[in-house]
Amino acid sequence: MNSKSNTINGAESLVHALIDSGIEVCFSNPGTSEMHFVAALDKIAGMRCVLGLFEGVVTGAADGYWRMKDKPAATLLHLGPGLGNGLANLHNAKKAQSGIVNIIGEHATYHIEHDAPLTADIEGIARPVSHWVKTSKSSSEVAGHCVEAINAACTYPGQIASLILPANTAWDTADSTDDRADTPTAQAQLGNAPQVTDDNIENIASILKSGEPTAFIITGHALREASLATANKIATAHGAVLLAQTSNARLERGAGRVAIESVPYPVDAAVKRLAGFKHLICVGAKAPVAFFAYPDKPSTLWPDDATVHVLSHPHEDSVAALTALAERLQVANNKPQLQAASVPALPGACALDSTVIAQIVANLIPDNAIVVDEGITTSRDIAIPTAGSAPHDWLQICGGSIGIGFPMAIGAAVACPDRKVVALQADGSGMYTLQGLWTQARENLDVTTIVLSNRAYAILKYELRNVGAISGEEAGTTANDMMELNRPELDWVSLARGMGVEATRVTDSTGLIKQLRAGLASEGPYLIEAVF
Repeated sequence: MNSKSNTINGAESLVHALIDSGIEVCFSNPGTSEMHFVAALDKIAGMRCVLGLFEGVVTGAADGYWRMKDKPAATLLHLGPGLGNGLANLHNAKKAQSGIVNIIGEHATYHIEHDAPLTADIEGIARPVSHWVKTSKSSSEVAGHCVEAINAACTYPGQIASLILPANTAWDTADSTDDRADTPTAQAQLGNAPQVTDDNIENIASILKSGEPTAFIITGHALREASLATANKIATAHGAVLLAQTSNARLERGAGRVAIESVPYPVDAAVKRLAGFKHLICVGAKAPVAFFAYPDKPSTLWPDDATVHVLSHPHEDSVAALTALAERLQVANNKPQLQAASVPALPGACALDSTVIAQIVANLIPDNAIVVDEGITTSRDIAIPTAGSAPHDWLQICGGSIGIGFPMAIGAAVACPDRKVVALQADGSGMYTLQGLWTQARENLDVTTIVLSNRAYAILKYELRNVGAISGEEAGTTANDMMELNRPELDWVSLARGMGVEATRVTDSTGLIKQLRAGLASEGPYLIEAVF
């Protein structure tokens, strides 16, 4: 029993419920309405509290934590505006199928009618980025609602649960400490998934045995090492191709693992890659569609004469489905084709560009590292050269909302303190959640960040042409002004040092090799601005 008093308030009952259910981390940015919850976190041992200076850092960190831990963290957000500040990375987390338990403060129930400045429709704000939303109306409900939220968050493959806590339900008496023995608890770990039917396994097996050109589209837990090996056995035996979604929550890759390419982001490249297939088999994935609509280009990326099949829906057990399919096809005992250790040579002394950066990163990724990828345009050039690097996990932005890189690195580092985190961070995207560097410093997290400083929203320059908004290669002055990060240029070394992170700037290959090695040798956060 953590509390020695005879009675506990609603906030204390909430903290007990979180800890008793196995929630170990709370990423937080509290305000006045959450002060009793803050006090309870101080009184009751067992919760690591990590402060973020912006709610988008808090929610993005919770996303990264889930991806590496397969269990939820809690977030603490202040009223509707605080939740609103965290929405972009909750959107990303929802698309990544991450589980998160949001605790969102609210005005006291009797105060809401007065429409104070911070009054908002919190449930209305939460619903688009949540699978489960509930407001506690009394202190006696709080612990039970917390258990419901944890169970919702842990529903396979992972869900966003948002519990709204009015201030008076936090400070009012909940129950006596003697009554806590009867309070139900949850298990803060990923729940079991529904299994696919035998008939579906049989149907997919018959498609593969037909010999017609077939591609698997894979995401989720099927991109973990063992499941990818199973998928490779199936594909190799039947001449099929394995493709990951364009963006994925976590891909286990590198030497000694199965190599898998992703469906390209550009529409023309994706259509070309999928041309000729008669069957697409989705494994935890949706059929591939264009990121945006473009004039005179298709929204769906597969051939008109191809048929889309589903081995497993996102809410179903893709790992078990692949295992069952391998057994049905009698290939379970085959040896998978694994990626050999192979990286491009380190470049000689030269200026930096995306190719040179890719060569250096491919050589220096540490064994068992976690690579957090918000490199946007530059990342496309890094994926292929790193396929044969030391084994690592690759975490991507899944919802397209930029500003997840620094926060996701926080969550990954908190979840796996024994592993190196290497963050590939586009400069424009990094400015959305710059405050994440402060949290990395405060928590002394082992994150080495390469800021890919091309000093532009390079993706937008590509898209300006791609959507047909301009003819030719050159945009006008006004358009360029909205895509160039200049006048003044961002000084990432000063920005990082101002947040407490050791930082340096490099402009050539020799400098990047030296500084990346230094960053990886350090045990705390380290930022390298790579200007090219």
